[in-house]
Amino acid sequence: MPKPPLKPDAAVLNGMRMFDGLPLEALEAVIAAGQTRLVPKGTTVFTQGAKALTCHALLDGRIKIQQTGPDGQQVVVQFVGPGEMYGTLAMFLKSGYPGDAVTLTDSVEIVWSADAMLRLMREHPQIALNTLGMLGNRLEDLQTRLRELSTQRVERRVAHALLRLAKQAGKPVEAGVEIDFPLSRQDLAEMTGTTLHTVSRIVSGWESAGIVEGGRQQVVVARPDRLLAIAEDLPVAPKRS
Repeated sequence: MPKPPLKPDAAVLNGMRMFDGLPLEALEAVIAAGQTRLVPKGTTVFTQGAKALTCHALLDGRIKIQQTGPDGQQVVVQFVGPGEMYGTLAMFLKSGYPGDAVTLTDSVEIVWSADAMLRLMREHPQIALNTLGMLGNRLEDLQTRLRELSTQRVERRVAHALLRLAKQAGKPVEAGVEIDFPLSRQDLAEMTGTTLHTVSRIVSGWESAGIVEGGRQQVVVARPDRLLAIAEDLPVAPKRS
């Protein structure tokens, strides 16, 4: 992987929710306060419960945030893609980081100390306002996932999870929409509150029906319409003769 510039152009922050509405001079100050670094695949960037001393913007690669409960059960909280912040909201939590952050691929990120980011928020209040908006979005997403866990059968939850990932990280390929990072069936099980056995049974059935295609930790959604029908519990249109 090529070495990133020590101080990238401020344009890399364009599209990041946390820095929406900032003038160029402010974006340049944000870049100057951070450090760009390579993070190899398989690196634990921070650990669950540790005091949040840094916050991060992912420029390239993929990060998995995974939480472990008191009983040892693991839950995938979030997949982070290029152009997204992570570890930032934890600065305001007494409990520290909510999970382990692990790189799924070689990655490039900008990292700020918590002190530097708090200083930037004081100097540029728009950053703090944007952070509140991010917090609201995260709460809304968690409420949606909790509702799915409480009210939907497993097949619908897995379908919703795949559709969200395809929207977040999908790229068009000949067979359909490929989720562009390694995704195991165990990951899907941890995202949807079920077992590996159940997810394997469901996904194998979808593969047989031509709805998804699986490879070595790669998933292609071949029939998004069929997957959406499962997620929303809609009737499937009969095949035309």
